[in-house]
Amino acid sequence: MASPRRIAGPNAKNRAVLLDAAERLMLEEGYAAVSSRRVAAAAGLKPQLVHYYFRTMDDLFVAVYERSEKEGAERQARALASDHPLRALWEYSIDPRGTSLTMEFVALANHRKLIRAEIARYAEQFRTQQIEALTTVLGGDGVDLGSLPAVVLSVLLTSLSRVLVMERVLGTSVGHADTVELVDCWLRRLDDGLPT
Repeated sequence: MASPRRIAGPNAKNRAVLLDAAERLMLEEGYAAVSSRRVAAAAGLKPQLVHYYFRTMDDLFVAVYERSEKEGAERQARALASDHPLRALWEYSIDPRGTSLTMEFVALANHRKLIRAEIARYAEQFRTQQIEALTTVLGGDGVDLGSLPAVVLSVLLTSLSRVLVMERVLGTSVGHADTVELVDCWLRRLDDGLPT
């Protein structure tokens, strides 16, 4: 009976290099370009090392996703802790890099159940944390959004920002400037304590 194959630990030397290479390939060429050979070549390593660090390509994709989402959660926490949390959250949300990588993972999730489950699990967790933080921030600042609950605000900000970034990547911009100006005006009114 063969012994189980050893896998390097999460802090092993070349693991981050491989994650960087896989993420770069996803952003530059799409998830379909990510193979063990391509990742190894982009990292300047031997192909067999990919499977030393990750049992399967799904494990590699999940590790890239988890690292990206951990960074996203940290950025969201900093945004929500800032002096102008809604503005900072909006600016974080319209960062094209995060949305581009998310879109690649969504496309990959159409073909890989493990990736779909990971994205769904994290999205629920991220949304819950965002709602809790928005509720605290808005309530603590005495902001009255009328009948707009934090859960709806979370969905609106996330979906609007993703659509703007996605369309920008596709080369579509009709209505973008007006939409961004409306959000900026709304955020200025909140910053100044005026009714929205």
